[in-house]
Amino acid sequence: MSTPHLSGLAAMLKSSHPEWSPAAIKSAMITSAYALNTEGKPITDQTHNPADVFAVGVGHVNITQAADPGLVYDLDADDYIPYLCGLGYNETQVETTTKRKVHCSKETSITEGELNYPSFSVVFSSKGPSSFNFNRTVTNVGDTNSSYEVEAVEPKGDSVKVNPNKLEFTEVNQKKSYQVVFSKEGVAFLELSEGHIKWYSGSKYEVRSPISVIFRR
Repeated sequence: MSTPHLSGLAAMLKSSHPEWSPAAIKSAMITSAYALNTEGKPITDQTHNPADVFAVGVGHVNITQAADPGLVYDLDADDYIPYLCGLGYNETQVETTTKRKVHCSKETSITEGELNYPSFSVVFSSKGPSSFNFNRTVTNVGDTNSSYEVEAVEPKGDSVKVNPNKLEFTEVNQKKSYQVVFSKEGVAFLELSEGHIKWYSGSKYEVRSPISVIFRR
C-alpha cells in the first residue's frame, strides 16, 4: 500500500515545487521521514519488535516537512549512466535505455554507493576492504543564508567520519559536497547494524540519511 500513497504524495510535492526533479522529491520524502511512532517509540514490524531499515525503510513520510526539507540530494538521468556501466551492462545494452551513444569504461563506471543518494549502505566482509569512502552533494532548497551541522549515530561495529562537519549556504539552489568514511571497528561479525547521519540547521531543518551496515564472513 505504500506505493500509491507515496505516488500521491510525490504528485503533491511536484505541484508545490514544479522545478524539483524526481530524485529531489524522493530525497525530500526520505530525509524528512520520522522513525518513531506517535508514542515516541521505535516503529515495530509484524512481530512487534523494532523494525529494521529493510522492513520500514526510512520511516513514516512527513509531507509537511518534505515540502520544506532544507536540503535535497539531487540526480539527473545522466548520473545513472556510469551506474549502469558499473553494473556490467555493455554499451549497446545501456544505449537501449539512453537512446543515444554512451561510453563505458572502468574509469567512468561507478558502484551504487557512489550515486548521490540520500542513504548509505555498506557491506564489510572478511576479505574485503576495512573502510569505504562516499561522496555526497546536497542542494540548498531552504533558507537563503543557512548553516548546517552534522550529527552521526554510528552503527555498532562501524565508525563514521563526516568531512566537513559543517555546511554554509548563502543562496538558494547552492550546492555543497561532503565525504563520509565508514571504517570497520574489528568487532565480532553481526548480520546487520544501523545508524544515521543528520544535517540540522537550528530547530527548523533536520535532514536525516539512514545507514545500513552488513557484515559478512
